[in-house]
Amino acid sequence: MPLISAEDSTLLVVDLQARLMPAIADGEAVVENTARLVQAATRLGVGVAATEQNPDGLGPTVAAIASLLPEPAVAKTGFAAGIDPGPGAIVVAGCEAHVCVLQTVLALRATGRDVAVVADAVGSRTATNRDRALERMCAHGVDVVTTEMVVFEWLGSSENAAFREVQKLIK
Repeated sequence: MPLISAEDSTLLVVDLQARLMPAIADGEAVVENTARLVQAATRLGVGVAATEQNPDGLGPTVAAIASLLPEPAVAKTGFAAGIDPGPGAIVVAGCEAHVCVLQTVLALRATGRDVAVVADAVGSRTATNRDRALERMCAHGVDVVTTEMVVFEWLGSSENAAFREVQKLIK
């Protein structure tokens, strides 16, 4: 997957939930960057799917993200998402990087899907767990990218009709 195109990718938001986020290292940045991704995806016609791990225990998706989702998050109890998020390459944001994100990404790779994990939009309770998870995913053929990389690849050109609007999301 040399470039992530808006025409051939889907954004998957994994378990950004109310009771979990206060414990996540840099959790506020994870939520802010995920919000940017969801808004850019929506504006550029990229499909968006989301999951919630045991919502009875961890609560719903944080309001800042839930309000932006085109469809409600899918509840799950398994650590891997266990859903087909949509067509094309899968761009992943969420928590926790070393548990649900990792297992979701490895399951997607096992089915032959191209996956990009957004490093500044995934988190764990500790930086060590997050960093080791990103290293492991990378070792299994996952692209590790940033929010800005994804947004600009989705745009493709400054001549994209949505360029000015989407660019404001990252400034």
